[in-house]
Amino acid sequence: MSSLILATFLLLPGADRPNVLWLTCEDMGPHLGFCGDTFARTPHLDALAKESIHFTRVWSHAPVCAPARTGLILGRYATSVGAEPMRSMVPLPAGTPSLPSVLRKAGYYCTNNSKEDYNVPLSGIWDASSNKAHYRNRKKGQPFFAVFNNTQTHESQIRNAKVTPQGDSNKVPLPPYHPDLPGVRQDWNRYYENIATMDGWVGNKLAELKSAGLDQDTVVFFFSDHGSGMPRSKRWPGNSGLHVPLLVRIPEKWKARLLPDSQPGTRDNRLIGFVDMAPTVWSICGAETPPGLPGLPFLGGQSNKRHEFLPGYRSRMDERIDLARSIRDGRFVYIRNYHLHRPHGQHVTYQFETPTTRLWKAHFDAGKCDAAQSRFWEQREPEELYDLESDPHEVRNLAADQGHAKTLTLMRERLARHLTESRDVGLMPEGLLESLRQNAPALDWAADARRYPVDKIQAWAGLAAGRSAADQQQVAALLTDTHPVARYWGAIGVIARPSLDWSGEKNALLKMLEDPHRSIRIAAASALAKNQKTDQPSRARAVEVLRQHVNGPEHGFALSLEALDALDSLSPEIRGELTSLRAALGPATTFPARVKENPSRLLEHMEGKLKP
Repeated sequence: MSSLILATFLLLPGADRPNVLWLTCEDMGPHLGFCGDTFARTPHLDALAKESIHFTRVWSHAPVCAPARTGLILGRYATSVGAEPMRSMVPLPAGTPSLPSVLRKAGYYCTNNSKEDYNVPLSGIWDASSNKAHYRNRKKGQPFFAVFNNTQTHESQIRNAKVTPQGDSNKVPLPPYHPDLPGVRQDWNRYYENIATMDGWVGNKLAELKSAGLDQDTVVFFFSDHGSGMPRSKRWPGNSGLHVPLLVRIPEKWKARLLPDSQPGTRDNRLIGFVDMAPTVWSICGAETPPGLPGLPFLGGQSNKRHEFLPGYRSRMDERIDLARSIRDGRFVYIRNYHLHRPHGQHVTYQFETPTTRLWKAHFDAGKCDAAQSRFWEQREPEELYDLESDPHEVRNLAADQGHAKTLTLMRERLARHLTESRDVGLMPEGLLESLRQNAPALDWAADARRYPVDKIQAWAGLAAGRSAADQQQVAALLTDTHPVARYWGAIGVIARPSLDWSGEKNALLKMLEDPHRSIRIAAASALAKNQKTDQPSRARAVEVLRQHVNGPEHGFALSLEALDALDSLSPEIRGELTSLRAALGPATTFPARVKENPSRLLEHMEGKLKP
């Protein structure tokens, strides 16, 4: 939209500028009638779909709420600001724009009812943000942007015994990666029941809008924050964790301006990511998009460009450290796993509160799972490639299939390009990022290629995240590199190859136990402690370093968690007694409120106090 047109548009009276209403829900994939799911009971959403454009290829970018919402509110990838670990809290450069702050400058009344849960400090960006926030409180004639969020479909409600499913559990559809067990069927049935309840809420909100006489002046969005709350959807960086439904209803009076070639009830197959949502709303409302953002508006005067692919990411989930990146195009999903020593199905305490997770893991431990059901719990591959046309549930990894070698190479190159262009600062643990950026916002710090050589870091991470013995010499060279991120990935490369003899690198690893950066000390100690050929004195020294870094009051959340996570991966006879660890951890009040329980959960897992 040109500056002249934009200026003219902004001068229009409020009644001549569209309102925007977001109806959002949580932890829900496209398990809806209008998406083709015949088990779902969603009459209100199905009716809305007949009046809307159904965008069929939408990715959340993050398979869990806080980083997903961070991308939504900023119009940036959470990985670019260091905010992709679950419930982290990282600083932003002064004056960083947000979706509502830009709209408020354009004269819009902006409300949020009521979940925020961002991984960055954002205060005062809304006119109102609470369970009482409502567009009805705006000034007369003022256009509004209003968000209403429904929590009924959240993961926690799957295990809510007060929810009584109305559907037949024997008929509920199961994905092939879940075992067919009564408890699993009950969880899926309750998930569908929660969706039905949420559907009624959507009907009420639409009726409220119409009753206020605003339905013909308001563009309505409906979407979820990421895939379903069931295990191997939530927290999974593939399509089942990232694919969300999106409906947009455009009143007739705005259709010519916003999407002139569309018809209500049609499907739009463009690739759309959450970073596109903010610029789309700005485009609809005639607010100018701030420079330097990666999103593409898919409605309004700037909606002609299209994405070639969509990225996704997974980092720490609650108490469990991880690192995976993914992309999808119109057909394929590619996942790059960087921590090969961790299975996809790590013991995340909150996830294990869902009965399906425990039943599935017990079924696997008993040797009763088939190949598709077992992969979640087994050692993961460096690369995964799935064909969504023939394998919509992502159970057949084609990465080693020579018939798809060209596709694998293409997707690998696309991901590398994205990591570079987005300056993904998540290619290191949180503690090391904190140490390197020295309180500077990661977005600013990583912009300097001298400080953050992202192409080199990609190469180091890719080298480390493999199992080939042929790479041993190159991995060993990283251990003595002058760049701290290289040294970190050298240690990870040792961990990924536990059966190799690293005795030639023992002195380098022992020296790393005194590295200036404590995250590197922890990684090196983990490498020594886990390697099968490490001599006993070196292993004992490494374990002692890990135990020292548990000290919460001294080292803080990130380092304490990294040390506990490393200890939890060791056998009880290697990691030693636990009483002193509890004392070293200190009270939960030493950690930020958003993450204070996570270190204790790791210790409780070691103590055997958590559900298996």
